[in-house]
Amino acid sequence: MVTNTAIDDLDFNSDEDAYGEVSPTFRQLPRNIEAERGLLGAIFVDNRALENVAEFLFAEHFALTAHARIYEAMMKLIDRGQIADPTTLRPYFEADNSLEDIGGAQYLAQLAASAINVINAREYGRIIYDMHLRRELITLGEQVVNDAYDNDIDLEATSQIEGAEQALYDLATNGDFEGGFQPFKTSVMEAIKVADAAHARQGGLSGVGTDMTELDKLLGGLHRSDLLILAGRPAMGKTALATNIAYNAAKNFADTKGNEGAVVGFFSLEMSAEQLASRILSEQSNVPSDRMRKGELSNEEFSRLAQASNALHEVPIFIDDTPALTVSALRTRARRLKRQSNLGMIVVDYLQLISGSAKSRSDGRVQEVSEITRGLKTLAKELEVPVLALSQLSRQVENREDKRPQLADLRESGSIEQDADVVMFIYRDEYYLEKAEPMQRPDESPDKFALRQSGWEERIEYARGKAEVIVAKQRHGPVGSVKLAFVGQFTRFGNLDPHHDEY
Repeated sequence: MVTNTAIDDLDFNSDEDAYGEVSPTFRQLPRNIEAERGLLGAIFVDNRALENVAEFLFAEHFALTAHARIYEAMMKLIDRGQIADPTTLRPYFEADNSLEDIGGAQYLAQLAASAINVINAREYGRIIYDMHLRRELITLGEQVVNDAYDNDIDLEATSQIEGAEQALYDLATNGDFEGGFQPFKTSVMEAIKVADAAHARQGGLSGVGTDMTELDKLLGGLHRSDLLILAGRPAMGKTALATNIAYNAAKNFADTKGNEGAVVGFFSLEMSAEQLASRILSEQSNVPSDRMRKGELSNEEFSRLAQASNALHEVPIFIDDTPALTVSALRTRARRLKRQSNLGMIVVDYLQLISGSAKSRSDGRVQEVSEITRGLKTLAKELEVPVLALSQLSRQVENREDKRPQLADLRESGSIEQDADVVMFIYRDEYYLEKAEPMQRPDESPDKFALRQSGWEERIEYARGKAEVIVAKQRHGPVGSVKLAFVGQFTRFGNLDPHHDEY
């Protein structure tokens, strides 16, 4: 804020032009003193003029300190239900001996005399705010230059870029005065548009389809602005399922030229981009991922791999495998991808590997996770895309006889459950049954052991190649569970054969 309060600045006979420039050889910070005077005068004449600007214009946005103090005082009086005019403001400033600092009673009267049409109050407020933004941009630019000159070994240039992008975004959105209430009619029309789009689609989905038929029926697809949590214990296939969903969404986008599916941004904080791509290649080529890693491919398998690779070139999946990303950096990169490539869906693998701010880390892990989940939910709303975030489960699952996950099993579950629109668990009975292969007890007869062995073999045969997705929370729909097929060697989930035996 410009702090010059000299009487020359306040004098109506000053040589300043509308932007406050007094000399072609001296560049002043951008400001429009006449607009400030006109707006303050309009509020003096009719206090209702404040309603047109109070939502986005604050005292710190005025270039002159005197104008800022007058505006702040008017807001306080009007907020109390009192009249704000030169007569009521005079004793307000006299009480703390600051009347002369704002130009005296005469200047208050001059402001009232310079009133603009109340109808133009909002436009004048926009001009004042625009000048404020320009001053802030200059300050930000100077700060970026100074930071770049500062050879701080603990602060990398890429971190400075992310910080500058964050500051620019905050500057662009903090004073956004296009929001606020909207008529219910507008909201109803938007809801009708979503329903109409779903009706027009063959699958009847209003969100991004996963190509998992039963899951899409239960969720209606992955809805924009939703935070979806996919949680499970290690080896359940969280990353595999998320990768399958991401690929299906991106493939549908490419196949339908953007009418369905979504451009996907995949933040892989655990696996490298190459490992993630290998999984998708394995899934699409039917070549086991372990054979790819070991180089044990036949000519025919390598040929399938090459064909699958060519087909994947047009699939719009963007992978960021930077480890230990902060929420702020993740938001910055997602916004950039939204601008550049029309991002339509975000996957985060996985939530516990994101870093919170230094303050949240010092306040404890629960507070840090709360900041992360709030940040992801805010990002989903801001970009209007679904955010699918993977999450680990606590070990207490392993201590129960029934190892199907519950909401209470989420690590730091309070904030995750609260912020998420959908919470899903991935569970494979086959994994636990394989670990529970029966051994003959010393006092057990061969017949009894054979009976137990037979029962175990029967259960594992029913569970083989199957997975269960448990939807434990859905803010806008029912809960329930769906069965999926799982082929471990290709890290692939899919629709279960309807003729396949059920659990």
